[in-house]
Amino acid sequence: MTTHKPTPPNLPRRFYKEAAVSRDGDKWAILLDDKPVRTPEKNHLATEHETLATLIAEEWAAQGELIDPMTMPLTRLLNVSIDGAPGARDALADEVAKYAETDLVCHLAEGPSELRARQEAGWGHWREWAGKTLDIVLVPVEGIIASPQPDASLKAARDHAASLDDLRLTALTWAMALYGSAVLALAVEQGELDALDAFDLSRIDETWQIEQWGEDAEAMDVVARRRADADAIGQFFAAIKA
Repeated sequence: MTTHKPTPPNLPRRFYKEAAVSRDGDKWAILLDDKPVRTPEKNHLATEHETLATLIAEEWAAQGELIDPMTMPLTRLLNVSIDGAPGARDALADEVAKYAETDLVCHLAEGPSELRARQEAGWGHWREWAGKTLDIVLVPVEGIIASPQPDASLKAARDHAASLDDLRLTALTWAMALYGSAVLALAVEQGELDALDAFDLSRIDETWQIEQWGEDAEAMDVVARRRADADAIGQFFAAIKA
């Protein structure tokens, strides 16, 4: 008996033949059959970065009979940067400081020693980098209970986030939520750390648990989707720096 993967409900059918980009003033607009795509808030889906616009057009071109937004992470990122970021910049910058206050890379295991060594090997360099490069000096602690971080460091994290344009601020906060770490996300945003390498670093604890207890197929499906999101974040940052 043949089984079929269920179709997600309420996905719109593809209504266009071609996706392309076109110059529109100082930006590049994404077009479907020569008609501009609009964001959920009815703004034009357009960016000053031709490379990013081209990648987004490719996402639309790759859709099958149905349009699945979950397979279009770059489109979603640009949508949020246009519709959401301009009116939420203060809140987003505050969120970066909050993540820095309880950053993943500051929480070291009390044991076993091998896990602790992996954490230090993977995270120690990036804590040091954040302090030297961005003045975000964070203090590591043992266990899951957060310890107060220096106010000056949290202010530095917030100030850096506030200095970014809407595209970079949006991608930074998405990366931060994915990694559970402002430090790793900032290293990716600054071009110092590959987005997929950052994802692997964010999973040191998970990887350790898998080694001890084995894989769960459903959980690994979630990991694969999250890894794809990390890859998209890397593409996004690369495209807006091109």
